Amino acid sequence: MNTTWLVPVVGYLLGSIPFGFLIVKVGGSDIRETGSGNIGAANVARSAGAVAGILTLILDAGKGYLAVWIASRWTHANDRWMMAAALAAVIGHMFPVWLRFKGGKGVATSLGVFLPIATTAVLAAVVLWIVIVLFWRYSSLGSILAAVGLPFFVHFLYVPHLAPPPAVTVGTILISILVLVKHRGNMERLMNETEPRLRFRR
Repeated sequence: MNTTWLVPVVGYLLGSIPFGFLIVKVGGSDIRETGSGNIGAANVARSAGAVAGILTLILDAGKGYLAVWIASRWTHANDRWMMAAALAAVIGHMFPVWLRFKGGKGVATSLGVFLPIATTAVLAAVVLWIVIVLFWRYSSLGSILAAVGLPFFVHFLYVPHLAPPPAVTVGTILISILVLVKHRGNMERLMNETEPRLRFRR
């Protein structure tokens, strides 16, 4: 029996694990009622400290990586199914069934899903994010610009002198659009100069 269709289902379920929510919940708080209310690493860091934020970042990226790695092994590295798993994992993080479909913005998970697909492109996006945050202290601005840059990084850094397959190109653009849509509130606050800068709670 062909079970390949389960690849995006597994990707969604992995992506929907709300690590930020669970980490803060261990301390007795609900991250959805703190700071921006987002379950992602930036809000966890601001609300529960740097260690909790870094742990959330690693786990959110890790679940994205695992979803695509499983798809790769399951389908013999079929790029279409790998991108289906990547897209499903990001959607799972943004709209987790466990939290009534109200999840994070998908930045860490998006980086994680591209690690087994275009590692160099991910490194370029991370460097861009770090530079933006170091200079302007806005995590959201770094995430927005990394999302804008990711399709270009994937296109030019996928394989030297070789463009990515159409499935990878289309999937990358869709994931970037999803991340940008999730950041529309941040864009408004950045324009109004009311966006909070990245600070860690002591």
